[in-house]
Formats: sequence, structure tokens, C-alpha cells
Amino acid sequence: MRTRWRDRLRYWFDGTMDRGTPALIGWLGLASVLLIVLVTGLFMAVGTKAEIEEHGGWGGAAWMNLMRAIDPGTMGGDTGRPLFLALMLTITIGGVFIVSSLIGVLTTGLENRIAQLRKGRSRLIEHGHTIVLGWSEQVFTVIEELVKANQGQRRSRVVILADRDKVDMDDEIRGRLGETGRTRVICRTGSPLKRADLELVSPDTAKAIMVLPPPGQDADIHVIKTLLLLNNRTWRGVRPHVVTAVQNSENVAAARLAGGDAALVIDADDIAVRLVVQSHRQAGLSTVCTDLLDFAGNEFYIRPEPALVGATYGEALHAYERGVPAGLRRGDGRVVVNPPMDTVIGERDHLIVLAEDDLLIRLADSPAPVDEAAIVTAPDRRPLPDRTLLIGWNARATKIIDLLDRLVEPGSVVDIAAARRPEEVLATAHTNLTVGYKHCEPTRRASLESLDLGGYKHIIVLADDGVGVEEADDRTLVTLLHLRDIEVRLGDPYSIVTEINNDDNREVFQVTKADDFIVSTKLISLLLTQLAENRHLQGVFAHLFDPSGSEIYLKPASDYVTPGMAASFATVIEAARRRGHTAIGYRSKRDGDQAPSYGVVLNPPRTEPLSLGADDNVIVLAEE
Repeated sequence: MRTRWRDRLRYWFDGTMDRGTPALIGWLGLASVLLIVLVTGLFMAVGTKAEIEEHGGWGGAAWMNLMRAIDPGTMGGDTGRPLFLALMLTITIGGVFIVSSLIGVLTTGLENRIAQLRKGRSRLIEHGHTIVLGWSEQVFTVIEELVKANQGQRRSRVVILADRDKVDMDDEIRGRLGETGRTRVICRTGSPLKRADLELVSPDTAKAIMVLPPPGQDADIHVIKTLLLLNNRTWRGVRPHVVTAVQNSENVAAARLAGGDAALVIDADDIAVRLVVQSHRQAGLSTVCTDLLDFAGNEFYIRPEPALVGATYGEALHAYERGVPAGLRRGDGRVVVNPPMDTVIGERDHLIVLAEDDLLIRLADSPAPVDEAAIVTAPDRRPLPDRTLLIGWNARATKIIDLLDRLVEPGSVVDIAAARRPEEVLATAHTNLTVGYKHCEPTRRASLESLDLGGYKHIIVLADDGVGVEEADDRTLVTLLHLRDIEVRLGDPYSIVTEINNDDNREVFQVTKADDFIVSTKLISLLLTQLAENRHLQGVFAHLFDPSGSEIYLKPASDYVTPGMAASFATVIEAARRRGHTAIGYRSKRDGDQAPSYGVVLNPPRTEPLSLGADDNVIVLAEE
């Protein structure tokens, strides 16, 4: 069947219309030229010689018609023959339609362009920026910490790519965090799982890429697919390092394989379990970890110190005026936290120093004086069997019990107080633990009183993962209020450590006076941010969260110095050094309920007077 020329012409015209606003403007411009040429030609054909001369010939007539097409009011002063006036009316009416259409096309095109820009689909042109892939509650903690980390920089950028509306992301960030100072937060709409969307945020020129697990059961699958996309991408220039976390320990190996050598994959579930277990034995540990991980207080710095080459690690503990050594990164890349005190610092070694800022780290002209009279020689205390009550149940409970079994003394007891009997755990043989079960409805006072709480040394309250985040925290709050009231009546026999989901609820929870709160999602966010800024810290935190090596302990102050006796922190450092420990701070029991530090002081001045009581703790790095 032959195609008619009209159909071909119409198809060609439709094709030009598909090109958008520029094509429409072009057609309107062509229509304007044709209209002016047509009317000018008619005027030259029917006008008298006097009229043509009066209006300047062809050029003047064309200009006259152009002015009437653009401005209809120009015709108001026209006089002459009816035919001349009719031609001017024609050009004016035609101009009204053309100019109106042009204004409509320009307005629509401008609105569409603004809408496209608001969608966050334009390609980013930045260098040295940090990319955050994905969106969850963690993004606010990440941005807040990156803003603190970059306060001293002249210009920094944080770029977020998520499958959400750009305007909504901007509004939420502005509403939660307010002004971000010198750090500009840029949002782009797109899926981190699509290669074309990933190119919007200029990954080739980024400093680091952070992959946030989204909410939901398939979070780890999303992370692994994103890591695969990043690992299989062809990179131009130096490839930025990638940091992320998986929720299920079983997926760690797959995520590390998908991410390759450039990816640092954190086992969030394992870290949360370790924090709960270690904090139940030493309340206040999560506060110490938060202070170490956020950028508002003290952080770890890895730096060479040529002046200390040949000295021992024990001597280096007294070599600083500002800053506390915590370990060494050896010349072969190995990280050692709290090494033996006689370890010699080599030429290629770097010191791991805890300080408020790397610019504030200073060597002392001479070691700070030590008060020998305040140092005590306390024998190492042999741990005793524990009796622990585990209230509630969630997906981490089994791992918590398994880790407790590895760490507690033989003969220890853990009783599970939950609405349902965990048959699998009760049927499993344990080496050091005797695991029992008591039926309990954690939010009911009578049910809690029936547990004989006075017979336990530690109580762990787990967040319910079978309900929403806020509802779980509400239930935990009710349980804590009951436990604290019962504890006061019993004479303070046990410590309480609990999980909460939302760190914003911490201030509300303080009324319960629980000994410690574990906000694992916030701590994981802080850890990811630290690694995004400095990937070499991975070895440091891996050691601190690993019970097999040196880790953080809150030891009784009476193990190091005489209670109530005035002594400097330099004296505390020396007392800890003699026991093979590295002192990095202390916790005051008196200020244990006061936000935001909750009594924790890291890297205090070495020479200022310090008096620690029997209920206070020294924060040390030690191997047990």
C-alpha cells in the first residue's frame, strides 16, 4: 500500500513536535516570518506608491508588520485606506495568536525544566565528595557526623542517591538536621541498583562510597547487589573505597565477595550482640563506644612519630602532652591495640592516638609527674559465676546466649523470661552456662515480680523485633520503669542493660535510670562514617570489638589508685601501665545520668587534679 504524501508530511511534522520546546519555538518563529512576509507582500502589491514610500519600502513595511505582530497596541494610531487598515488588522490578529502561543510554549518549557531539576536527575560534577547510596534512618546520623568531621574544611560535599523524591529528601534533611555549615548536602533521585542512575553522582571522582542497608527483610540482598554493581563497574582513575554493613552474619562472606578488595563490610548483627554482652558486664560501655566513634569528641588517629622511634610502647604512654596512645600499626600493616609495654616502636610503625583532633596532638617536653603514693597494687580479681536474666526475645537472643557461654565463668546461669519458650536454645548444650526459662509478659508488673529479680546480678532487656520500631521502644520503656521501681524496693541488687531502636528516645529512657542503653543502629552508623573518612581504622575497631584480644573495659578505679585521693590522670596511666593496661579515660558514677557524656571522660588533661571514688571506673584497653 502506497503512503500518501499528506501522511508522510504529517508524520514528519509529528516527529519535529516530539523534539520538545525548541521545535515548538522554531515552528512559531517560522509562522511569524511567513505571516510578516505574506502581509508585507500584499501591502507592496496593493499599496499606492505614496503609502509604500511613506512606510520606507519593503524593509520599512516588514519592520512595521513585525511591530504590529509583537505589540497589538501599535495599530491604534494607524490611518489610511480601508484596505491598508485591513492588512494591519490581519497582521495584528495573527501576531496575537503567535505571541500568545510563544508565551505558553516558553512557560510550559520553563516549568518542565524546573520540574526536571527538582527531580534530581541532573549529573553531578564534584570531586572529593562522599557518596551515600540508599535511604534509611541511618542517613541522618551519617550526614550529621560527616558535617562534624568536615568542620575544618573549606568546602565539602555529601551526595545522596536514593529512590525517593529529591524535594522530600531535602525537606527531611533540613527538618532533622537544620543548617549543615560548610558541608553541602546534595540529593539525587535514582536507584543505586541501576548503572545509569549511579553515574549521576560521579563515583569516579568520589572520596568514599557508603552503602546504607534499606529497611526491610531484604536489606542484605540490596546491599550485595549494590556491591556487585560497584565492583563490576569500569573505574576511571583511583577507585574510592566502599563501606557498608549487613544485618545477617550469614551474608557477610557473600557481601565481601561481591564487594571485592575495595569494600569494607561490617557485620552489624555481630557488633550489636557483642555490645549487649560486653555492656551487661560493664555498664557504660556503649557510651564509651559512642564517644570513640562520633566526631564530636575524641577519635583515633594513626600517625607517624619519628621522635619515639626506638622507645617502648610503655614509654610512649607518658610521651604526650595532649593525646593518649592506644596501640601501634606496624610497618607490615598489622594493627595491635594495647601491645605489650616492652614493644619497641620501629621506624615504619605508626602510633594509634586518641585525641580531640589531630592538630591538638602534641609531644610533651618531659613526662608529667606521677604520684607514687596514690598508686595501689591490687591483685587481679578472678571473675565469679554470673546470674543473668534475659527479658524478651528477638533474632539476636540466640547469638547473645552463645557469646555469653564463651565469656562467662563455668557455673553461670542465664534465665530467659519471655512470652514463648525457646525450645531450640533450651535443648542446646552449653559449656559454661545453664540456660533456663521463665514465662513472662515483660510489660506486666505482676509477671516481672514473679521472676524473683533479687536473685540476679545482671538484667538484659531485648527490644521486640516483632513490632514496629517505636512500639518496641514504648514496650521497653514500660518494662524498664517496672524493673527500676522493683529494684529500688529490693535495694539495688542488679544492673540493667537494654536495647533501644531510636536514639531520640534516649532522653525519655533516662527516667528509668537504667545502667546502659545499646542503640546498635546508631553505633553502626557512626562506625561506617569513621571508616568512610579513614579506612585504616578498620583494624583498630576490629580489635576493640573482638573479645579474643584487647578490648575496652571499665575497671573499678580502686584497682589503680587510692579512692578519694587526689591524683592526676598521668598517675592513672602509670598505674594501668604497670598492670599491662592502657588507660584512656574514666567514668564518674556521680554524673552517670547526665547527658550527653553520662559521666564518661576520654583523654582528660594529664596534670589536672583528679579524685576518683570507689564507685568510679577507669576506662582501659586490656586483654582478659
